[in-house]
Amino acid sequence: MIQAIAFYLFAVVVIVSAAMTISSRNPVHSVMWLILAFFNAAGLMVLVGAEFIAMLLVIVYVGAVAVLFLFVVMMLDVDFATMRAGVARYFGIGLALAVALAAEVMVAIGAWRLGGVALARRAAPIDPGVSNIRAIGDLLYTRYLFIFEAAGLVLLVAMIGAIVLTHRERSGSRYQNIPRQNARRPQDATRNVNQPVGVGVEL
Repeated sequence: MIQAIAFYLFAVVVIVSAAMTISSRNPVHSVMWLILAFFNAAGLMVLVGAEFIAMLLVIVYVGAVAVLFLFVVMMLDVDFATMRAGVARYFGIGLALAVALAAEVMVAIGAWRLGGVALARRAAPIDPGVSNIRAIGDLLYTRYLFIFEAAGLVLLVAMIGAIVLTHRERSGSRYQNIPRQNARRPQDATRNVNQPVGVGVEL
């Protein structure tokens, strides 16, 4: 009974917060509703025994992704009035995506009503006595080790590419020359002048 109450509580809060995320006019409020949705989704994962996914939702999505969204929204000078004015131009694409997602949800519900997947047909069956985190760790570092390492290399290449694109040389930009600044003497930086009265300063 307690599990059912917790499930419906988490589910209702997730749905409401997700709806408020896309309907809030203030982008900061949207990010805060998104964080609430992540926390309650983590609660749902704990109820089904996927504590590792719940931990990822809290640490990765709430602690990194949502905070990054909030930082970008608050620190960048984004003209949201101009962005809202262009919503009508992409209304058709958004409507097509919404219809496609709704169709996928209906197909998933129909497949679920036909019957769940048998546990013996799982791609990676686990021992009921083994915890969720240990089972995922055993699979990642044994059976899927090379795929896991390849995913890490892809992320490393993406990070290096972003750094290279950010620090590429641009025409007309002035860069800091640290050795030249350190080699500069105090007498080269300032000049003592006995300025006469009524005469302008010579630069």
